[in-house]
Amino acid sequence: MVTAKDVQERLQLELAATDVRVDDIAGCGTSFEVHVVSAAFAGKRVLERHKLVNAALSQLMGDIHALSIKKTKTPEEEAAAAAAVAQ
Repeated sequence: MVTAKDVQERLQLELAATDVRVDDIAGCGTSFEVHVVSAAFAGKRVLERHKLVNAALSQLMGDIHALSIKKTKTPEEEAAAAAAVAQ
């Protein structure tokens, strides 16, 4: 069984992610929702970012039934979004 921690650790390792949030949305280790902040996304479109996330999790995907990629941002994009909310 895959855990949210397994998914989080793999994303941090493979994408050098600075912020990762993983929610086990089914509660049984088969369906996850992820939010990832990584400099690896710089200059890439959403589809390319999602491909990077899927590639990073490729070793775990055999045990994952559903993966919902909710957010893929660079650290700069995340900081800008946080600043906009603070205003």
